[in-house]
Amino acid sequence: MKLNYLSFFIFILFSIPVTIYAQNPIKGVVKRTNGDPLPHATVKIRGTNIAVSADENGSFSINSKQELPFFLQVSSVGYKPQDFQILKVDSTILELTLVEDALLDQIVVTSRRRSEVLQDVPIAITVIGGQIAENAGAFNVNRLKELVPSVQLYASNARNTTLNIRGLGSTFGLTNDGIDPGVGFYVDGVYHARPAATSTDFLDIEQIEVIRGPQGTLFGKNTTAGAFNITTTKPTQVPSAKAELSVGNYNFIQAKTSISGGITKNLAAKLSISGTERDGTIWNTKEERKYSGQNNLGFKGQLYFTPSDKLQILLSGDVSIQHPAGYPLVIAGVTTTERSAYRQYAKIVSDLGYQQPKINPFSREINTNTPWRHNQSIGGISANIDYKIGNGTLTSTTAWRFWNWDPTNDRDFSELSALTKSQGNSRHDQYSQEFRYSGNITEKLSGVIGVFALSQNLQGLDQTEEVGKDQWRFVQTNNTGTQALYSTPGLLDGFGIKTNSTIKSLSAAVFAQVDWEFLNHLHILPGLRYTYDKKDVDYNRVTYGGLQTSDPTLLALKAAVYSNQQFSINTDNNNLSGNITLSYRPNDRLNAYGTFSTAYKPVGVNVGGLPTNSAGQADLSLAVVKPEYVEHYELGVKTKLIKNLLINVTTFNTNIKDYQTNVQSPQLGVNRGYLANAEKVNVKGLEVDGSYQLERFLTLNAAVAYLDGKYVKFTNAPLPLEETGHTEVIGGTATQVAFKDASGGRLPGISKWNISGGAEFSVPGSLATKVGRYFIAGDASYRSDYSSNPTPSKVLNVDSYSLLNARIGFKSEKFSAFVWSRNIANKNYYEQVQAAAGNSGLYAGVLGDPRTYGATLRYTF
Repeated sequence: MKLNYLSFFIFILFSIPVTIYAQNPIKGVVKRTNGDPLPHATVKIRGTNIAVSADENGSFSINSKQELPFFLQVSSVGYKPQDFQILKVDSTILELTLVEDALLDQIVVTSRRRSEVLQDVPIAITVIGGQIAENAGAFNVNRLKELVPSVQLYASNARNTTLNIRGLGSTFGLTNDGIDPGVGFYVDGVYHARPAATSTDFLDIEQIEVIRGPQGTLFGKNTTAGAFNITTTKPTQVPSAKAELSVGNYNFIQAKTSISGGITKNLAAKLSISGTERDGTIWNTKEERKYSGQNNLGFKGQLYFTPSDKLQILLSGDVSIQHPAGYPLVIAGVTTTERSAYRQYAKIVSDLGYQQPKINPFSREINTNTPWRHNQSIGGISANIDYKIGNGTLTSTTAWRFWNWDPTNDRDFSELSALTKSQGNSRHDQYSQEFRYSGNITEKLSGVIGVFALSQNLQGLDQTEEVGKDQWRFVQTNNTGTQALYSTPGLLDGFGIKTNSTIKSLSAAVFAQVDWEFLNHLHILPGLRYTYDKKDVDYNRVTYGGLQTSDPTLLALKAAVYSNQQFSINTDNNNLSGNITLSYRPNDRLNAYGTFSTAYKPVGVNVGGLPTNSAGQADLSLAVVKPEYVEHYELGVKTKLIKNLLINVTTFNTNIKDYQTNVQSPQLGVNRGYLANAEKVNVKGLEVDGSYQLERFLTLNAAVAYLDGKYVKFTNAPLPLEETGHTEVIGGTATQVAFKDASGGRLPGISKWNISGGAEFSVPGSLATKVGRYFIAGDASYRSDYSSNPTPSKVLNVDSYSLLNARIGFKSEKFSAFVWSRNIANKNYYEQVQAAAGNSGLYAGVLGDPRTYGATLRYTF
């Protein structure tokens, strides 16, 4: 990535010449909503560079020779910018009022597909402003999770990403492309189907709404667990620009810039660029290079056409390119399995002439012999058309998005040449169309109705998995008989598979929800959704390499490691689901509600390789995975006890039938896992979040989530790592089993306790000629321990951990400068641990970032 191009672009922005106009005086005073003067506000004539600052009493005088009518733009740090139309110029003293930007009880959301005050919406929602996210260093969803306790995101790389809300949404662990996410991810109304979208850097974010619980009657795609509804800032007619530069340890550098302005009377444009680089935090002693770094470049362009008050058209295009130093896992430990002593990890590596790797994961060192690579490009184009009809708005959202994935992984996690290469190269294209009408039908009745269609084509392109010269010892069960022939020189050297697969899917839905105030202050909100899903799969896996021989015994040994596999399947299903909510809103201080909803996640398909049956053929009974069916109950109350103190409480209980879970197979060739159904799971919990704002001096927020997730019934769960090789007496014979009853065990990825909180204290002041506020802020988060394996395990668990972040600096209307640090205590922690392929006892972990620190400069003009 060439950040010098970005620097040149910023230089051009700063070099824009100013124009001076003739002068006619306009006098006025800027006030707060309570009538008090607002000192040092900026008053600017829209469309020009003529601007002044109000004095200590909020008074200003500005000169202009503009043709009437024209607009005054009034702004001040901590307040919402406001345009005031000037129809005539005389001696009258204008009184201009600004509203505080962060009044907690005035936050507006669009989660119900129309603009509403957050506290009036009977849905559990957390809202994070784009500026707040940027200041906290949350420049992507992975970092945002520290601010929202009910969000869980686990990623060993962009493809293998799990995004959950309240512990539900996607399968935990290695991604299988044949399953749909249960958490909707929307940017400016466009649904993003691939989890890799969560890894890209935010560009000009205005607001992030995290919506908890099923919302299928409001959004186009199924949202069985919740949704991220992200909106970006739109282009403006008034010329404006923003530049931001951050630097930090590990040679971190991040540059962002955007420029916006009018092209013609009703057409505005905006271009945004973001670049991020950082050295890796993990050292490969064998290659002598760093991994787990960042190298991201993103572009976004928009055209905003507003020919009338009724019609708005937004055209957007974006692309994000990521070529990081890859994201390796470190060896986290070795456990003893129930296999024979001959098949324990220590014995295997000893027989190969290696020493068991040093188990010191937080030394941040690896010793792998295959380079790690996780390159991707992701982007698309979209058109949003809003047309006001009657008391509502008809919206059309049309989009095409793509994703290219080019990885390399060393899946034995060591210097051994065992499972040396794993490359899940993919290409994804999606086309989506949504038509939606929302608005007020009568004074007491409002609602939304829409139709949605999504077509996807996901291709696996020569996806490669290859073993090396040491793999024979991992698959050899003993050194006698036929098994002894696994040591035949060159038998498995460079032996592997190449897989080409295609999933073509279609999802279509009709949805509607109304809000009817049938009694004074008492609302009923019924909703209904009909969904149709269809998936067609072609899968073709072909072996290559290894010893070229015609010996049937040796060929049989090779086939036990990798074999050809080909199948084609198609499946479809439909579903009718809905919800009903009762909401009591006697005043603007209380909103109490209860919800019952049903939801559905579509049928899944397996394209990571299928386990084989006794005849050595693909077990097609596992090719299709049944849909999930959700029953959800929720009670909530939103309160404003005193001015600027908000406390919201939610309790919920969710039951899922045929829960789709990812099963790690001991067989090579399916090491990415395959999907299966657990008969029933339950997640229940309690969430409490509060916010308080004392004028502009102090802002506090805190949130606590208690989650209890269990397999109610899972009779055919895979064995945990330490029980691999377990035998039971069946029919009088000791028989090795591959599954167990995990009923009553906890679901993976769910901490019982999740806590976050933050505070910011600021005082007025000046920096050189800039009038603004000095501030100090911090946020902290805590997660209790959680299971990191589909079946509860004694070893594959992540211990509890706490993180502390802080920043201190100065901010004004146009300029900010601050220093920051994340993970100040340099806490060592895992985000995920997982068994290595082959289940010999080795397991690896994804490390959280160490302490990072740096400084940020931001300028708006």
